[in-house]
Amino acid sequence: MKVCFVTGSRADYGLLSNLLKLFKFDRRVKLQIIVTGSHLSRYHGLTYKEIINDKFKITKKINLNLERRKIDDISNEISIGVKNFSKSFKELKPNLVVLLGDRYEIFSACCSAFICQIPICHLHGGELSRGSIDDTFRHSITKMSQFHFVSNQKYAQRVRQLGEDPKKIFVVGGFGVDLIKNVKLYKKDVLEKKLKIKFGKKNILVTYHPETIVGSNNRKNFNEILKSLKKFDSTTIIFTRANADKNGKQINLMIDSFVKSHKHNSYVFSSMGYKQYLSTLKFVDICIGNSSSGLLEVPNFKKFTINVGDRQKDRLKALSVIDVKPKRNIITKTIKRLYKKKIPKNLTNPYGKGGASIKTYKIIKKLNLKNSFTNQFFDIK
Repeated sequence: MKVCFVTGSRADYGLLSNLLKLFKFDRRVKLQIIVTGSHLSRYHGLTYKEIINDKFKITKKINLNLERRKIDDISNEISIGVKNFSKSFKELKPNLVVLLGDRYEIFSACCSAFICQIPICHLHGGELSRGSIDDTFRHSITKMSQFHFVSNQKYAQRVRQLGEDPKKIFVVGGFGVDLIKNVKLYKKDVLEKKLKIKFGKKNILVTYHPETIVGSNNRKNFNEILKSLKKFDSTTIIFTRANADKNGKQINLMIDSFVKSHKHNSYVFSSMGYKQYLSTLKFVDICIGNSSSGLLEVPNFKKFTINVGDRQKDRLKALSVIDVKPKRNIITKTIKRLYKKKIPKNLTNPYGKGGASIKTYKIIKKLNLKNSFTNQFFDIK
């Protein structure tokens, strides 16, 4: 059985890593890994090296030329992806393609696998993030996929609403929660040496990605966050760079400018790697921004997330996730309030308690792939 995983960024690789390990050590499976997207971008830290460091063999690299991108080049990158993924799938002949999430790079891989009539497993479908065009990519990937591994019963129902076969929808929980449960985190002194930073008495982690729907003013919204953070001069502030979406570089330039003028208490990283990133979550007090990580993973560390703006609008959230508008005064008041507030004792993560990887692995191994490629629509009776 040849199983092909596609990863396009530091984020989805971290979520896939445990599942990849299970297939790697299965002698009855030939594991194929195709890397693409920001993994191959020097600007975004060449994060494919992390995959190699984890002792995985990369089968193919599909470069979407992110280094040369212009402001509206996503459509061109999708076309490059579809062409090259189709060529790779015809050469590799996988029995199954595994895709996670909602990114346009993953969408291009999905289109190619669908056209080549290769069965597709889609992870984390059925979710909503209405502040991003990824929302529609996710549902499109669902419609081209044959097997669905979702993080919550509510998302299973939404995949069902899209007309998918109920027998091929599996609720396994969130892969971010699973990652936390299976990685050994660094101690504070070790992490500080690795990252070359010094944690303070108070620490904030900031991860902000562009909102990609029409009418979004990313520069103005992110500037409101920075204006608020300037008021916390004695707090250590750690930034991770924005992703490869349109206007991501604009946000990164703003981060660089902030860090340059606040060298005494701020740091920036293109990519920490999933182990160092999760370890950092352990030692910060609050996470600010609009990353899905603030919703999927941070609650398991019993830390607050200040979710700014609409990028994650309508996604399931734990009680520790506080939605705020991109207004500096609101953000400032929320930070001060959360420093005085304790995490609810009954806090639960809607994305489960872990185990998504092993559940998914066991289900995939039992799948009957013969005649599984179908686009039949199942009406809700």
